[in-house]
Amino acid sequence: MSLLVLALGQLVISLDYNIVYVALPDIGAGLGFSDHDLQWVVSAYVVATGGFLLLGGRAADLLGRRRMFVLAALLYAGSSLVGGLSESPGVLVAVRGIQGIGGSLLFPATLSLITTLYEEGPARNRALAVWGAAGAGGLCLGSLLGGVLVEAFGWPSVFFVNVPVAGVLAVAGRLVFPADGPWDRARRFDVAGALTATGGITLLVFVLVQAPAEGWTTPAVLVGAALSAGLLALFAVVERRSPEPLVPARMFAHRGLLVAMGVTALFSATFSSVPYFLTLYFQTVHGYSPAATGLAFLVPAVVVAAGTQAGGRVVSVFGMRRMLVGGMVLGAAGAAALGLALTSDGAYPKLLPGIVLLGLGQGAAWTGMWIAASAGVAPGDQGIASGLASTTLQVGGAVGLALLVALAGGVGRSTSGPGLLDGLRTAVFAIALGIGVGALALLVRRRVTST
Repeated sequence: MSLLVLALGQLVISLDYNIVYVALPDIGAGLGFSDHDLQWVVSAYVVATGGFLLLGGRAADLLGRRRMFVLAALLYAGSSLVGGLSESPGVLVAVRGIQGIGGSLLFPATLSLITTLYEEGPARNRALAVWGAAGAGGLCLGSLLGGVLVEAFGWPSVFFVNVPVAGVLAVAGRLVFPADGPWDRARRFDVAGALTATGGITLLVFVLVQAPAEGWTTPAVLVGAALSAGLLALFAVVERRSPEPLVPARMFAHRGLLVAMGVTALFSATFSSVPYFLTLYFQTVHGYSPAATGLAFLVPAVVVAAGTQAGGRVVSVFGMRRMLVGGMVLGAAGAAALGLALTSDGAYPKLLPGIVLLGLGQGAAWTGMWIAASAGVAPGDQGIASGLASTTLQVGGAVGLALLVALAGGVGRSTSGPGLLDGLRTAVFAIALGIGVGALALLVRRRVTST
């Protein structure tokens, strides 16, 4: 029962990230968003989640994992209700920011609950595979569910659907998970570190999201970059002097965690960017309706879920590193095949070989990188370890998508027709190259460390 609740929590996080994509045109028309400001329906969630993950991870360690899980679920339920009732762009963007904070609390709480409830080894690997299936599959299922809801009930339904789900999640978390112990008043919370890290990372993600649309030399981007650099530098000073730092220095001596952080950044920059470009391909190039776009993501969702389950079994036989490399090789081959299949005739069956290979590789890599992030980490540090890995996941995604969108725009130089198709194809080929380089780096590192 515990694993079912944890998987549902991860599904909520993934769905909330992706469910609004197919609803964006209707949200823009319904609330009067400008074309420029509409991106913040997505970006506000990304910025808030990325900025608060370290804080959420340490809060889970110090204040209690069950407490943070329940609080995060309640934040999701309340903000989703307000989101569905929103009548102005500003309110909706603020709601998405609050949902992002909920995600930054829920994600590390969920992951650290898994790594403390299940012993390291096969039991934890199986639990992470189930949790991973819910998360990776949710990225694709969000498009399917969003498309169906928008066509049937309008854009507010993509927010209202979260209210009962998150409410049940909060109650279930309270009933199912072991009670947290009393707060240890002797352990201090690094307030200065939390403020500087949260501010610095939030501004960094803001810059990475804003710069491609506004330009890298605009005042908002330059000021944001300067403030981010200053806050992160101050964070380093604070952590060095703090008796109980937000991010203990010992975490950066953990080689397995550092590798996992690199893999999560690459994963988000490559694998997680594919739905964005496929959505453009389906809706803009071929004119799919929201519901048809959602149905087109059903196969990827099923395949990714299968990949996470296969990854959990394969890692027990071949080891985590080999499984990660194998998953990334599959993903690179799948992305290359998908790029070749993006054609103007729009035949969906032509996409299936690439989708299957890419999805299997994505699911396996997703499971493997979270096994790597938790392996060998002390129980009291599991929250901050998951916070570090998930922060690189968010920042990597912001960097990767920004670069890929810029690359696609530079090649296509058009927002429709053949020009856009050329840009989309180039971006998908770049994703294949990035995944392949990551697999090669893992192989090289293994050979270096074994000699």
